[in-house]
Amino acid sequence: MRDPAENANRTVFACSCEDSMRLDEGALARGCGGRLRTAEQLCRAQLDRFLGALGEGDVTVGCTQEAPLFRQEAEAAGHAGALDFVNIREQAGWAQEGAQAGPKMAALLATAGLPMPAAPLVPLESQGVALILGRDEAALALAEQLQDRLDLTVLLTGEAEVTPRPQAEYPVLRGRARNATGWLGHFNVTVDGYAAAAPSSRAAYRWGTPRDGAASACDILIDLTGHAPLFPTHETRLGYFRAAPGDAAALARIAREAGELVGQFDKPRFIRFEAGLCAHSRNRRTGCTRCLDLCPTGAITPAGPGHWDSVAVSAEICAGCGACAAVCPTGAAQYDLPPTDAVLRRIRALLLAYRAAGGEAPTLLLHDAAGEAMIDALSRHGPGLPAHVLPVRLHAVTAADLATLVAPFAWGASDLQLLLPARRPHGAGGVLRNVDHAEAALAGLGLPHAPGVIETDDPFTLGEMLRAAPRPAAAARAEFLPLGAPREILRTALAALREAAEAAPALIPLPEAAPFGAAHVAVEGCTLCLACTMVCPTGALAASPERPELSFLEDACVQCGLCASTCPEKVITLEPRLDLRPEAGQRRVVKREEPATCPACARTFGTRASIDRVKARLRAGGHWMFADPARLAMLDLCEDCRVSAATGSGIDPYAGAPRPRPRTTEDYLREGAPDEG
Repeated sequence: MRDPAENANRTVFACSCEDSMRLDEGALARGCGGRLRTAEQLCRAQLDRFLGALGEGDVTVGCTQEAPLFRQEAEAAGHAGALDFVNIREQAGWAQEGAQAGPKMAALLATAGLPMPAAPLVPLESQGVALILGRDEAALALAEQLQDRLDLTVLLTGEAEVTPRPQAEYPVLRGRARNATGWLGHFNVTVDGYAAAAPSSRAAYRWGTPRDGAASACDILIDLTGHAPLFPTHETRLGYFRAAPGDAAALARIAREAGELVGQFDKPRFIRFEAGLCAHSRNRRTGCTRCLDLCPTGAITPAGPGHWDSVAVSAEICAGCGACAAVCPTGAAQYDLPPTDAVLRRIRALLLAYRAAGGEAPTLLLHDAAGEAMIDALSRHGPGLPAHVLPVRLHAVTAADLATLVAPFAWGASDLQLLLPARRPHGAGGVLRNVDHAEAALAGLGLPHAPGVIETDDPFTLGEMLRAAPRPAAAARAEFLPLGAPREILRTALAALREAAEAAPALIPLPEAAPFGAAHVAVEGCTLCLACTMVCPTGALAASPERPELSFLEDACVQCGLCASTCPEKVITLEPRLDLRPEAGQRRVVKREEPATCPACARTFGTRASIDRVKARLRAGGHWMFADPARLAMLDLCEDCRVSAATGSGIDPYAGAPRPRPRTTEDYLREGAPDEG
């Protein structure tokens, strides 16, 4: 299989950066995926080598520091091919083990040219209408700095006496923000105790009659009240600024940043959401709430009337932690910066190139922008990364789903580490849950591999922990492509790992809230009402159009619990587990009954067993309407014949039991009169 990172029409430059690092040309040539060319000072004395390669196709340069210079020269030369850059200096060559980092350099160079999809954008627009919430003079002082750039209104809580300004350049009102919703360009605030200032206010503002429930709309919301923030994880809400009234540095920052928020803006659309795949609810019954439980910003809410089956994701509020995508069992929510399959294509190419260049037992390090700064610091002021550690930058490590944590082991990774800051970021709960699930799955296969988490802000601690991490032999050396949704990729990876493992069990227990498992039906209590099939969002439980039958497909079950909560007989239980047998991908019949046949028209309807159960209950209960066996036999008829039989026999279906004969005074006297014999 030819790896997508290989491109015969690509020239790959590896520069020793004035011989500050060693280049293993043999390893580089084996794994770099193109025509290898080396240099010692490509950006200066040997720039002609770069210029000469521009007419030969695509170019990859193993340097990010001088990328602006190379781009400028390529533009001046009219270069029409791709031009990519990768950092092989701080991430590989500048290290204590730099002399052994040839396979890592080759892998980094090979993956630099892999295309990554562009991030979709969400447009935002602000007209500069700002509402300042304050309690004292600090609110008016900030307003004076912003009044020439923003359309201001100041809302004071009334806690402190505030001296009126000589001129009313902007409205000053009193009130307390009860709650707020929205984002940059679209905030709505509910205000209690709303009152206008009296024009005759002298030493301090005097206020008119207050009223509750006033509404205010604005583009920018500035909160200087010192009260609790109006939004969860408020620091991520675009257009919302918050500071303590006495924090001069924070007030200066707000004055600078808020004044620039006028015009049109774009933010990344982090999450791609398909409502039709969502397993949140059916028929007003709640099922999966994984994303709702984890979203730290409040960007995810139940969709509401007309869309009860799914949640709604506000792209304007979403801060991009990716916790929802990390735990979504159906693929309804997928991270889009970049998508999982694009990330895994890069990881696969990295591992395969590392192996081709002669590398063994690689450790994959997933990090973000802050992690990249730590790697740079470790290489410049310390021993650098170990030669076997392959860094992969993600926009948010917290968005890593199960496929991202498991598939690398099938492609030959020895270890996988997630780098998080010492103070856990918002939304980390999802990826930490996935680490537990991945560990359980790999341990169930009998493998000594498991993803780990390094939580630190210290580069030297990072280096020490990477060196101390275990490096077992590769569990598998598969080369499958990451195709399909993350769930499908994960299934393929697990199958490859099981095939490579010795005597791996077919059934692996998983922790609670895992997205795989079985729905067990207590057959003796099931009436084949098929209510479960009408709410199952993935079709794991299904009915047959030809006969009374309930079937189950375990591969499709996401453990949302809708079937169990909907079942009227309460005979369905869930078991989180991984079933790696081929049978898990095949639909199996859970319960089947013979259909009832109408004795009048021979039409099939319902099930014989359900009709017999109803008749038995009616007999046992002594229902007056069915005391006559002829009436009870009408239940054996289909709905059409039953109506005909009822009307033909004169049965009134709305009639009650026979009423007792009225008794008169004469009846009582007659029955109670003494015998005059």
